[in-house]
Amino acid sequence: MTTTPPVLLRTADELHARVRHGRRAVVMTMGALHEGHATLIRTARDLAGPDGEVVVTVFVNPLQFGAGEDLDRYPRTPDADLKIAGQAGADAVFAPSVDEVYPGGEPQVRVTAGPMGELLEGASRPGHFDGMLTVVAKLLHLTRPDLALYGQKDAQQLALIRRMVRDLNFGVEIVGVPTVREEDGLALSSRNRYLSARERRTALALSQALFAGLDRHAAQEALRARAREVPATQERAEALSALGESRAAADAHAVATSAPGGAGAVRAAARLVLDDAARADPPLELDYLALVDPSDFAEIGDDHTGEAVLAVAARVGATRLIDNVHLTFGAAS
Repeated sequence: MTTTPPVLLRTADELHARVRHGRRAVVMTMGALHEGHATLIRTARDLAGPDGEVVVTVFVNPLQFGAGEDLDRYPRTPDADLKIAGQAGADAVFAPSVDEVYPGGEPQVRVTAGPMGELLEGASRPGHFDGMLTVVAKLLHLTRPDLALYGQKDAQQLALIRRMVRDLNFGVEIVGVPTVREEDGLALSSRNRYLSARERRTALALSQALFAGLDRHAAQEALRARAREVPATQERAEALSALGESRAAADAHAVATSAPGGAGAVRAAARLVLDDAARADPPLELDYLALVDPSDFAEIGDDHTGEAVLAVAARVGATRLIDNVHLTFGAAS
């Protein structure tokens, strides 16, 4: 099958001159495209339909890199990006210069992320989300899409973009696309290429910790379901005890420190894996492990019901990685 190469556009005027027929779907990237980006582009292609248009933006935004972060060494692979974008179904790649996006230099007026932007990634990287939202707002104005797609791997970023679009009345549909993982479970990231073989083995603890939390959560939800089936009597108490003991061998610490069905057990199961990785060679340096409400990214308690995000960030060597999984507490009775 032959693929028509996408048109490479450098200015907003070039993009605005294109004749539009169907819906325009935009995938925003910082380049160094990989299969995760390709999945976003393919999803955009499906949603835009045969008459629509898929535009991929490639722009390494200096506003969202803090002092000492990897702006200068962030991978830039323009030729490969154009090829991957075309193979995945993009019609155009919009790769503006810094001067095109910020014609007056660094903007004096910016979008502020608010309270959610000060948590987790925002606490670790002050100003990051203000810079991210500012460039997303500008790129939404420049590309004028009907829908824009973002990966769920950057869960807090996605939540903030959705909040900005809602709070500031952007006329665009925001679509989240599930995280794409490599065969060993590591979430795809442009920064994975920085990892040595030994560092990569340690980095696998991020996804392994999240999966351990998911396993604990699944066991707890099974416990909840079983509890609803047993009358609220001594028989119920004995049944709960028996089920708890059956899991104790797998994760005694989580059972001992948390109530059945509670968020604490999920955190504890994940932390056990991360604590082991902290003793590895090279070690994993944990930034945060959090179990949060996706509406505001505040930590949840053991009485939480509904959606939640288990998120982790850590550094292995000089490379900082993030990952997360989604889960739901409290199945309907």
